[in-house]
Amino acid sequence: MKKSLLCALALAVPVAATAAPENYTLDPYHTYPHFAVDHLGVSTMWGRFGKTTGKFMIDHAAKKASIELQVETASIDTGDNVRGSRPRARDEHLRTADFFNVQEFPHMTYKSTSVKFAGDNPAEIDGQLTLLGVTKPLVLKVERWICKDNPSSKKPMCGGNASGVFKRSDFGMKYAVPNVGDEIKLYIEVEGYKD
Repeated sequence: MKKSLLCALALAVPVAATAAPENYTLDPYHTYPHFAVDHLGVSTMWGRFGKTTGKFMIDHAAKKASIELQVETASIDTGDNVRGSRPRARDEHLRTADFFNVQEFPHMTYKSTSVKFAGDNPAEIDGQLTLLGVTKPLVLKVERWICKDNPSSKKPMCGGNASGVFKRSDFGMKYAVPNVGDEIKLYIEVEGYKD
């Protein structure tokens, strides 16, 4: 009896190990990248993208994870979208070929290549950012990561905050450098629900 119980447990362990990876779909209402850029050496301007989709996988036992994000570039919002007496608002200008060229490049993407853990949670993500058709490496530092059940819906969820820095000129976005800063500070809030 003991032998058969031990055999059953031994067979069950590999099955449990292979079931450890969990897949999540991003919640578009609580996932969005935003950024900060220097303006004329005077102030820091902020903007965000309102439409982001994607998914991530996390395996706490094996300390593995991956993430993919797709951002609609036309969803950029810096709080200046009314022309008034000007020829165009800032958000309109940002959608042109001077900046995000949303007609030709409607999406920018981020895909992880590896994830480093600190304890049980992701701490640093190495990945590839594709912007204006150019792909370059981008490291994101994970400042916060929590997995728990949503207190209202009781659905399993994970999420947190990450940030990184890149130069927009590396992607061919050179308009108005250095008056509008070259360095972009990127912040991403992510929440996802288990599939």
